[in-house]
Order: sequence, then structure tokens, then C-alpha cells
Amino acid sequence: MDKGEGALRMEKFQESMYQLIVETSTKLPKDVRRAIAKAKLRENAGTRAAMALTTIAENIQMADENVSPICQDTGMPTFKIKVPVGVNQLKMKEAIHRAIAQATKDGKLRPNSVDSLTGENSGNNLGDGVPVIKFEQWEKDYIDVRLILKGGGCENKNIQYSLPCELEGLGRAGRDLDGIRKCILHAVYQAQGQGCSAGFIGVGIGGDRSSGYELAKEQLFRSVDDVNPNEELRKLEDYIMENANKLGIGTMGFGGETTLLGCKIGVMHRLPASFFVSVAYNCWAFRRLGVKVSPETGEIQEWLYQEGENVDFAKELEKAAQSVPAEGREIVLEAPLTEEQVRQLKVGDVVRINGMMYTGRDAIHKHLMDHDAPIDLNGQIIYHCGPVMLKDENGNWHVKAAGPTTSIREEPYQGEIMKKFGIRAVIGKGGMGAKTLAALKEHGGVYLNAIGGAAQYYADCIKSVEGVDFLEFGIPEAMWHLRVENFTAVVTMDSHGNSLHEDVEKSSLEKLAQLKEPVFK
Repeated sequence: MDKGEGALRMEKFQESMYQLIVETSTKLPKDVRRAIAKAKLRENAGTRAAMALTTIAENIQMADENVSPICQDTGMPTFKIKVPVGVNQLKMKEAIHRAIAQATKDGKLRPNSVDSLTGENSGNNLGDGVPVIKFEQWEKDYIDVRLILKGGGCENKNIQYSLPCELEGLGRAGRDLDGIRKCILHAVYQAQGQGCSAGFIGVGIGGDRSSGYELAKEQLFRSVDDVNPNEELRKLEDYIMENANKLGIGTMGFGGETTLLGCKIGVMHRLPASFFVSVAYNCWAFRRLGVKVSPETGEIQEWLYQEGENVDFAKELEKAAQSVPAEGREIVLEAPLTEEQVRQLKVGDVVRINGMMYTGRDAIHKHLMDHDAPIDLNGQIIYHCGPVMLKDENGNWHVKAAGPTTSIREEPYQGEIMKKFGIRAVIGKGGMGAKTLAALKEHGGVYLNAIGGAAQYYADCIKSVEGVDFLEFGIPEAMWHLRVENFTAVVTMDSHGNSLHEDVEKSSLEKLAQLKEPVFK
């Protein structure tokens, strides 16, 4: 692509990369859809997990129709590219950068590139090391480009083990296949619902600390339905799929029948002194696609991951209308809230919120610890969310995607901020810890778990953007003033000291301990 009419062909390659980025962000591949549909069928009707999976199915359908991000966290764009000898990788990289910037401008990607020292968001998803692009030469006559958009919530649940080690619930994990088995089970357990379960995992056995993680992430480029050619690893994958789903963590950590949707394991040699097991956790919104590209024209020749049936979630949703879970009541809340209203809520209640809510993530929470709020937050609702936003030609902001972010990051701040400003409710995903739970009980507050990844579903609930503060923190970290209607979430931590997350973690640890005995020799 660097000879003759190279510039024209590179322009076509940029267009092809733009198509790949948009398709990856807005449409789940066929194999992932089938895995989610199977999980939906396995779940018991009338449960919180069933409701969550119905919401997920609706969100997938809405993303298809709107050609908008499935999840507002469009992650760290990571390209894995194989090229014939002689193709200009430098020019390809420049074209990918331009495609990334354009997709961000068009609202297909959220601006996610942040300077680690200054905290400044570049605004276009470009920066030092961003996006991640890994090239490899091969002897074939076409370019193979694969892209994964892996969000921060599930990235934070990646984990690496150095064997031998002691694992909670499982005891000693040695330098053998059974020790590897224990590490993988523990990796699923420790993620709970914080990585937007039900999830997919890639596992790398061996290597050093960096190559082990690379191998683990590489497994996520495998098809969900493929069969591991290594017989020992095939058996281990099957075992993990069967037994991880006995832990009862379930969708969003609500409890349920499906905790894991896929497990892929790879192996490489290691140093004598080192034995690493690296696990890359991916959320249900498993956004990875690929294309074959002509090195002469830059055009897409074939889309990858297209094998098998494509699940039409519109038809699936027609078969079963969403119902209120039998486990809880349905309560309509009009914001702002009173302490009396909040004290009446109990774990398991489904709430539908109307009125105002205000987004607040890491930068906002840190700022509010030492500063006043720009508005009166007494009785208000804070939404842990970094939306995808677009401004129209008249200067008005519009929400393109707005699902919850993982709440546990705000644990050092949340309780104090709620008491300081009189905040009555916090919406997020994955739950919070003991410090926040104690503050909810003392202050009269509640934690509401929204469905992680359901960015289109919740964007549809937002009827207007009433204002914004702290835009200097970047679009994801700003405080957006949102007016909502019928915004649905589940009470998972109440003002009486109850926590569904604590209960599920305890019960799943007990089930994990039942898998302690050796299985593989």
C-alpha cells in the first residue's frame, strides 16, 4: 500500500478502519450474541438476573438500530494486525489514528485517552500508547485486522497469579494444572459483578508478567465456539465453564445461573523461577471484530467472526415482555428524595426514577472532598456514569450512550460525600464496600445497581441535558445534569445495613470452597 497510488489506497484503508471501529462499537458479533441468548434461556424467570439479561438483550437491539455504542465505555482500542511483507506499517498506523479520531468526533467512541500525570483528556482517543496497535508479518497475501474494545470496568478485574500461592477458599495452588485450575476459578470469583458479568475470560499460562497478560488478551480474539487444539487445555476450558457457573454470582452479580459465558486458555514457555497465570476478564459486551483487507486497494474483502446463526434479539424480546422480578417490589421515585423515602427501600426492590440526576465519577468525587458542589445536592441522586456526548450545531448536548461505571472506585469518598452534601442515592454497578454501607445506614442513603453495559437502554431514559459542570475534567468525568424518566435500577444496598453484593460474595465463596479438592493430576 506504499507504492503507486498509495495515498488514495491509504485513504480507502482509513475508511475501512473507520467501518471496523463503528461496527465493533455498535454491533456485537454473532458468537457473543448466541452465548448471551443461551444464558437468557438458562435463567429462571422472574429473577433479578433474568430482568438484567432482558435489559441487556434490549440494549443490544437498540444499539443495532441506533448505530450507537453498546456500552458508553468504548474502552482501549486494541488492534492486532497481520500484514504481508512490504506493507507500510507506519502509514497504516497514521490511517488508524485518523479513523479513531473521526469515530470519536462522530460519537461512536467515547474520548478515553487521559494523560496519566496531568489528568487531561486528549478528546480524540489519541495519546502516548493510544490506541494500542500490534503488527505482525506473515506470508499470506491479505491484511488481517482485528479490533477489541475492552472497557475499564472489566480491565480492572484482570488478575495475575504467581505460583505457588494461597487462594481464598481454595488453599494452595501449586505449579501444575490443578494449581492453574484454582487460579482461573478464583479469577472469576474475585470479579463478582464488578466486571459486568456474565463475562468472558482469556487465560495465559507462562511467559513473563507482560507476555503472560498479552497471551491472555490474545485468547479473547478466539471465537467463543472454537475448540482448543491442546487436549489438556480443552478439558480445562470445559471444566471452568461448567464449574464457574456453579458459583451463583450471576448477571451483574445479582445471583443466578450464568456467571461465565466463555473461557479460552493459551500456554507458552516460562522461566524456571517464574510461573504466572494471567487472566483477562471481559464483560458481556464483548466487542471484538475483524476484517480481511486488500493490501492493493485498502478495501474490506471479508468480515470475520460471521460464522453461525445471528440471534435477532427483537424477536427474542417479543416472545417475553419484561416483568418485575418476583424477588422485589416495584417503586416509582421522584427526585429529589427524602430520607423517609430512602428508609422505606429494601434490598431487592426495583425502582423507576423520574426527575434529575447528576453524573459523578473519579474526578468529581476527588474534587468534592475538598470543594463545594456547583449545585445544591441535598436529596439528589448521583449517577456513576461517564456518558458519550455530542454537541449539535446549536451548542446543545445530546446523550449518545449512558450506562453505569464500576462504583467500587469511589469507595474511599462516597460515604463522606453523601453526608457532606445530603445526597440520598447513588447509582452505579458492581456495588460498594463496608465504608459506604455504614454511611448509608447512618445517613439514610441507598445504592442502586443499574445494568452495566446497557448504555442505549439508559440513554433512552434521559430526556434532556439540563447543564454541565467541570467540563474541564473531560466529557467522561464532567458532572452532567440529566432529566430522566422511568430510569430502572435495583436496590442492592439499603439504609438498614443490607447488601446483596456482600451476600452473593459470601455464598459464592462457600461454593468456591467446594471446588478445592484436586481434579487434574
